[in-house]
Amino acid sequence: MGYKYEDEKPELFTENGSRMFLKYRDTAFYLLAKSGAIRMQELMTAAATGGSSWTMMACVDRMIELGELREIPQDEPAGQHRIFVKA
Repeated sequence: MGYKYEDEKPELFTENGSRMFLKYRDTAFYLLAKSGAIRMQELMTAAATGGSSWTMMACVDRMIELGELREIPQDEPAGQHRIFVKA
């Protein structure tokens, strides 16, 4: 069983999930201001909140859904190697 955003998304609307999402968004914007692009791996390390890896990935997918981040297309990258820029 692998990661599925739609399965993880409801967790983002809990109190803890909302806190995690805000931490990820703040960290993503900080890293993007410094470098212009970020990989999932570095974002997950920098924003380490102690949550599950899937919930962490859902935070990033939520930012994409909200139009805050844009993913750079790649040929089937591993989840931790996905690359993002500010939308």
